[in-house]
Amino acid sequence: AGVQLVVVDIGVAGDPLDAPGVRACRIAAGTHNFAHGPAMTRDQAVAAIEAGIAIAGELVQGGVDLIGTGEMGIANTTAASALAAVLTGAPVDEVTGRGTGIDDAAIAHKRDVIRRAIEHHRPDPADPLDVLARLGGFEIAGLAGVVLGGAAAGVPVVVDGFIASAAALVAVRLAPAAAGSLVCAHRSVEPGHRRVLAALDREPLLDLDLRLGEGTGAALAMPLIDAALAILRDMATFAAAGVSDSGA
Repeated sequence: AGVQLVVVDIGVAGDPLDAPGVRACRIAAGTHNFAHGPAMTRDQAVAAIEAGIAIAGELVQGGVDLIGTGEMGIANTTAASALAAVLTGAPVDEVTGRGTGIDDAAIAHKRDVIRRAIEHHRPDPADPLDVLARLGGFEIAGLAGVVLGGAAAGVPVVVDGFIASAAALVAVRLAPAAAGSLVCAHRSVEPGHRRVLAALDREPLLDLDLRLGEGTGAALAMPLIDAALAILRDMATFAAAGVSDSGA
Protein backbone atom coordinates (compact mmCIF):
# COMPACT_ATOMS: atom_id res chain seq x y z
CA ALA A 1 0.00 0.00 0.00
CA GLY A 2 3.04 2.28 0.10
CA VAL A 3 2.52 3.24 3.73
CA GLN A 4 4.99 3.96 6.49
CA LEU A 5 4.73 1.53 9.43
CA VAL A 6 5.15 2.92 12.94
CA VAL A 7 5.29 0.27 15.68
CA VAL A 8 4.76 1.48 19.24
CA ASP A 9 5.25 -0.45 22.47
CA ILE A 10 2.78 1.32 24.70
CA GLY A 11 2.66 -1.34 27.38
CA VAL A 12 3.54 -4.88 26.34
CA ALA A 13 3.48 -7.21 29.35
CA GLY A 14 6.99 -8.25 30.30
CA ASP A 15 10.24 -6.72 29.16
CA PRO A 16 10.34 -3.76 26.76
CA LEU A 17 10.52 -4.61 23.07
CA ASP A 18 14.15 -3.93 22.23
CA ALA A 19 13.93 -4.14 18.45
CA PRO A 20 14.88 -1.78 15.62
CA GLY A 21 12.10 0.57 14.66
CA VAL A 22 9.95 0.02 17.77
CA ARG A 23 8.94 3.24 19.51
CA ALA A 24 9.03 2.98 23.31
CA CYS A 25 6.03 4.74 24.87
CA ARG A 26 5.46 2.29 27.68
CA ILE A 27 2.91 3.20 30.31
CA ALA A 28 3.45 0.00 32.31
CA ALA A 29 4.17 -3.68 31.71
CA GLY A 30 0.63 -4.56 30.69
CA THR A 31 -2.72 -3.60 32.17
CA HIS A 32 -4.30 -5.23 35.20
CA ASN A 33 -6.94 -7.97 35.04
CA PHE A 34 -10.21 -6.05 34.83
CA ALA A 35 -12.08 -9.01 36.34
CA HIS A 36 -10.48 -8.05 39.66
CA GLY A 37 -9.88 -4.31 39.44
CA PRO A 38 -9.49 -1.40 37.02
CA ALA A 39 -7.37 -2.19 33.97
CA MET A 40 -5.39 1.00 34.58
CA THR A 41 -5.50 4.13 36.64
CA ARG A 42 -7.13 7.25 35.27
CA ASP A 43 -3.69 8.89 35.09
CA GLN A 44 -2.36 5.95 33.07
CA ALA A 45 -5.29 6.24 30.66
CA VAL A 46 -4.54 9.93 30.18
CA ALA A 47 -0.83 9.20 29.66
CA ALA A 48 -1.59 6.58 27.00
CA ILE A 49 -3.97 8.93 25.20
CA GLU A 50 -1.38 11.71 25.32
CA ALA A 51 1.24 9.34 23.89
CA GLY A 52 -1.03 8.66 20.92
CA ILE A 53 -1.71 12.36 20.43
CA ALA A 54 2.03 13.07 20.43
CA ILE A 55 2.75 10.34 17.87
CA ALA A 56 0.04 11.64 15.54
CA GLY A 57 1.44 15.16 15.89
CA GLU A 58 4.94 14.01 15.04
CA LEU A 59 3.70 12.17 11.96
CA VAL A 60 1.78 15.19 10.70
CA GLN A 61 4.77 17.47 11.28
CA GLY A 62 6.80 14.99 9.22
CA GLY A 63 4.47 15.40 6.27
CA VAL A 64 2.02 12.51 6.80
CA ASP A 65 -1.41 13.46 5.46
CA LEU A 66 -3.30 10.22 6.12
CA ILE A 67 -2.97 8.12 9.28
CA GLY A 68 -4.16 4.53 9.71
CA THR A 69 -4.68 2.80 13.04
CA GLY A 70 -4.09 -0.82 14.00
CA GLU A 71 -3.12 -2.82 17.05
CA MET A 72 -1.55 -6.02 18.31
CA GLY A 73 -2.70 -7.29 21.67
CA ILE A 74 -3.60 -10.41 23.59
CA ALA A 75 -7.30 -10.97 24.39
CA ASN A 76 -8.10 -7.39 23.46
CA THR A 77 -11.36 -8.25 21.76
CA THR A 78 -12.50 -8.83 25.33
CA ALA A 79 -11.59 -5.27 26.30
CA ALA A 80 -13.10 -3.90 23.08
CA SER A 81 -16.34 -5.83 23.68
CA ALA A 82 -16.58 -4.50 27.22
CA LEU A 83 -16.05 -0.93 25.99
CA ALA A 84 -18.58 -1.44 23.20
CA ALA A 85 -21.21 -2.76 25.61
CA VAL A 86 -20.88 0.19 27.96
CA LEU A 87 -20.48 2.96 25.37
CA THR A 88 -23.24 1.76 23.02
CA GLY A 89 -25.59 0.31 25.64
CA ALA A 90 -25.77 -2.98 23.72
CA PRO A 91 -26.12 -6.33 25.54
CA VAL A 92 -22.80 -8.07 26.15
CA ASP A 93 -23.82 -11.09 24.06
CA GLU A 94 -24.46 -8.86 21.03
CA VAL A 95 -21.00 -7.28 21.05
CA THR A 96 -18.85 -10.23 22.07
CA GLY A 97 -17.56 -12.56 19.36
CA ARG A 98 -15.06 -15.37 19.01
CA GLY A 99 -11.95 -13.25 18.60
CA THR A 100 -9.24 -15.56 17.35
CA GLY A 101 -11.72 -18.42 16.97
CA ILE A 102 -12.52 -19.69 20.46
CA ASP A 103 -15.02 -22.51 20.98
CA ASP A 104 -18.53 -22.30 22.48
CA ALA A 105 -17.40 -22.91 26.05
CA ALA A 106 -14.71 -20.24 25.82
CA ILE A 107 -17.03 -17.62 24.35
CA ALA A 108 -19.61 -18.30 27.08
CA HIS A 109 -16.85 -17.75 29.66
CA LYS A 110 -15.67 -14.61 27.83
CA ARG A 111 -19.15 -13.10 27.92
CA ASP A 112 -19.58 -14.02 31.58
CA VAL A 113 -16.27 -12.35 32.49
CA ILE A 114 -17.30 -9.16 30.68
CA ARG A 115 -20.73 -9.10 32.32
CA ARG A 116 -19.26 -9.59 35.77
CA ALA A 117 -16.58 -6.92 35.16
CA ILE A 118 -19.18 -4.36 34.08
CA GLU A 119 -21.36 -5.19 37.09
CA HIS A 120 -18.35 -4.91 39.38
CA HIS A 121 -16.97 -1.62 38.00
CA ARG A 122 -20.25 0.06 37.07
CA PRO A 123 -18.42 2.45 34.71
CA ASP A 124 -20.18 5.68 33.84
CA PRO A 125 -20.96 5.84 30.07
CA ALA A 126 -21.04 9.63 30.38
CA ASP A 127 -17.38 9.55 31.48
CA PRO A 128 -15.53 7.78 28.64
CA LEU A 129 -12.18 8.18 30.39
CA ASP A 130 -13.58 6.25 33.36
CA VAL A 131 -14.86 3.50 31.06
CA LEU A 132 -11.49 3.31 29.30
CA ALA A 133 -9.51 3.18 32.53
CA ARG A 134 -11.64 0.43 34.04
CA LEU A 135 -12.10 -1.80 31.00
CA GLY A 136 -9.67 -0.80 28.26
CA GLY A 137 -6.08 -1.48 27.27
CA PHE A 138 -3.06 0.74 26.74
CA GLU A 139 -3.19 0.05 22.99
CA ILE A 140 -6.83 1.13 22.86
CA ALA A 141 -6.06 4.29 24.82
CA GLY A 142 -3.08 5.05 22.61
CA LEU A 143 -5.14 4.64 19.45
CA ALA A 144 -7.81 6.92 20.88
CA GLY A 145 -5.03 9.47 21.23
CA VAL A 146 -3.94 8.96 17.63
CA VAL A 147 -7.51 9.70 16.51
CA LEU A 148 -7.61 12.84 18.63
CA GLY A 149 -4.18 13.97 17.44
CA GLY A 150 -5.04 13.40 13.78
CA ALA A 151 -8.35 15.21 14.14
CA ALA A 152 -6.73 18.16 15.90
CA ALA A 153 -4.27 18.48 13.02
CA GLY A 154 -6.99 18.19 10.38
CA VAL A 155 -5.61 14.89 9.05
CA PRO A 156 -8.00 12.01 8.25
CA VAL A 157 -7.61 8.85 10.31
CA VAL A 158 -8.35 5.48 8.69
CA VAL A 159 -9.72 3.22 11.40
CA ASP A 160 -9.03 -0.51 11.20
CA GLY A 161 -11.24 -3.20 12.75
CA PHE A 162 -13.21 -3.79 15.93
CA ILE A 163 -10.56 -2.90 18.48
CA ALA A 164 -9.34 0.18 16.61
CA SER A 165 -12.96 1.25 16.18
CA ALA A 166 -13.61 0.86 19.90
CA ALA A 167 -10.65 3.19 20.43
CA ALA A 168 -12.13 5.63 17.91
CA LEU A 169 -15.45 5.54 19.77
CA VAL A 170 -13.67 6.44 23.01
CA ALA A 171 -12.01 9.35 21.18
CA VAL A 172 -15.30 10.60 19.74
CA ARG A 173 -17.01 10.38 23.13
CA LEU A 174 -14.16 12.48 24.56
CA ALA A 175 -14.23 14.97 21.66
CA PRO A 176 -17.28 14.60 19.38
CA ALA A 177 -15.77 16.83 16.67
CA ALA A 178 -13.14 14.11 16.06
CA ALA A 179 -15.78 12.05 14.24
CA GLY A 180 -15.39 14.30 11.20
CA SER A 181 -11.85 13.02 10.65
CA LEU A 182 -12.71 9.31 10.65
CA VAL A 183 -12.69 6.99 7.66
CA CYS A 184 -13.73 3.48 8.72
CA ALA A 185 -11.79 0.99 6.65
CA HIS A 186 -13.86 -2.18 6.91
CA ARG A 187 -16.56 -4.09 8.74
CA SER A 188 -15.07 -6.88 10.84
CA VAL A 189 -16.70 -10.26 11.32
CA GLU A 190 -16.75 -9.46 15.05
CA PRO A 191 -20.40 -8.76 15.96
CA GLY A 192 -19.57 -5.81 18.20
CA HIS A 193 -18.02 -3.95 15.29
CA ARG A 194 -21.42 -3.30 13.71
CA ARG A 195 -22.68 -1.66 16.89
CA VAL A 196 -19.56 0.47 17.19
CA LEU A 197 -19.75 1.58 13.54
CA ALA A 198 -23.40 2.52 14.08
CA ALA A 199 -22.43 4.53 17.16
CA LEU A 200 -19.77 6.30 15.09
CA ASP A 201 -22.33 6.87 12.31
CA ARG A 202 -19.88 5.60 9.71
CA GLU A 203 -20.21 3.18 6.80
CA PRO A 204 -17.01 1.22 6.17
CA LEU A 205 -15.32 1.20 2.77
CA LEU A 206 -14.87 -2.59 2.71
CA ASP A 207 -16.80 -5.60 3.96
CA LEU A 208 -14.52 -8.63 3.63
CA ASP A 209 -15.21 -10.60 6.84
CA LEU A 210 -11.74 -9.75 8.09
CA ARG A 211 -10.92 -10.81 11.63
CA LEU A 212 -7.17 -10.22 11.97
CA GLY A 213 -7.02 -6.50 12.67
CA GLU A 214 -3.46 -5.29 13.29
CA GLY A 215 -3.88 -2.51 10.74
CA THR A 216 -4.54 -4.81 7.79
CA GLY A 217 -7.94 -3.35 6.96
CA ALA A 218 -6.63 0.20 7.17
CA ALA A 219 -3.79 -0.67 4.80
CA LEU A 220 -6.22 -2.28 2.34
CA ALA A 221 -8.42 0.82 2.38
CA MET A 222 -5.65 3.32 1.69
CA PRO A 223 -5.25 2.55 -2.05
CA LEU A 224 -9.03 2.95 -2.39
CA ILE A 225 -8.78 6.37 -0.74
CA ASP A 226 -5.92 7.26 -3.10
CA ALA A 227 -8.09 6.22 -6.06
CA ALA A 228 -11.00 8.35 -4.83
CA LEU A 229 -8.73 11.36 -4.46
CA ALA A 230 -7.27 10.80 -7.93
CA ILE A 231 -10.78 10.79 -9.41
CA LEU A 232 -11.68 14.02 -7.61
CA ARG A 233 -8.42 15.68 -8.62
CA ASP A 234 -7.71 14.37 -12.12
CA MET A 235 -10.86 13.02 -13.76
CA ALA A 236 -12.59 15.40 -16.14
CA THR A 237 -16.23 16.30 -15.75
CA PHE A 238 -18.55 15.80 -18.72
CA ALA A 239 -18.45 19.54 -19.31
CA ALA A 240 -14.66 19.79 -19.17
CA ALA A 241 -14.27 16.80 -21.49
CA GLY A 242 -16.82 18.11 -23.94
CA VAL A 243 -19.17 15.13 -23.54
CA SER A 244 -22.54 16.00 -25.01
CA ASP A 245 -25.82 15.37 -23.25
CA SER A 246 -27.66 12.57 -25.03
CA GLY A 247 -30.94 13.93 -23.80
CA ALA A 248 -31.82 10.60 -22.22
